[in-house]
Amino acid sequence: MSYPSGTLGVMDFVIRQAATDEYGTLGEITARAYLRDGLLDFGEDDAYLGELRDVAKRAAAAEVLVAAADGRVLGGVTFVPSGGPMADVARTGEAEIRMLAVAREARGRGVGEALVRACVDRSRAVERCARVVLSTQRTMRTAHRLYARLGFTRTPDRDWNPLPELDDITLLAYEMTL
Repeated sequence: MSYPSGTLGVMDFVIRQAATDEYGTLGEITARAYLRDGLLDFGEDDAYLGELRDVAKRAAAAEVLVAAADGRVLGGVTFVPSGGPMADVARTGEAEIRMLAVAREARGRGVGEALVRACVDRSRAVERCARVVLSTQRTMRTAHRLYARLGFTRTPDRDWNPLPELDDITLLAYEMTL
């Protein structure tokens, strides 16, 4: 199901499940966003880059949503409804938001917010789901402001390091009680 979600300049965009023929485009949008924003410690050699590009793998284990307008993918997010192989920090009764990315030309126009709101709406439809959680990097200050504005709160006790062998990588955890 797709539904109008917002506007991008003069064009409307919708949030809907990603189509298989969009996986490559979304994978590149996600990879480029992480690379351009300096979010991969090892740049083009970062092993996580392959995970960001592998939308088919994500879609097999979770729900992948896109924001689209005029036949173009503007961004996407992975929604993990209740645990499973794509969950990093979700516990029982929690949904998780992962790999939010918006194409550079679509940033600052509500696309990221609409994708997060769609995940929150989906969380409310999941039986016995009490919270939505996510992890973010320290440098993603624009995302932090978005999460706070939408009602997410920091949960420092859930901060974690995906690469324990490297001391300087700590992901910040946020949650929203539904």
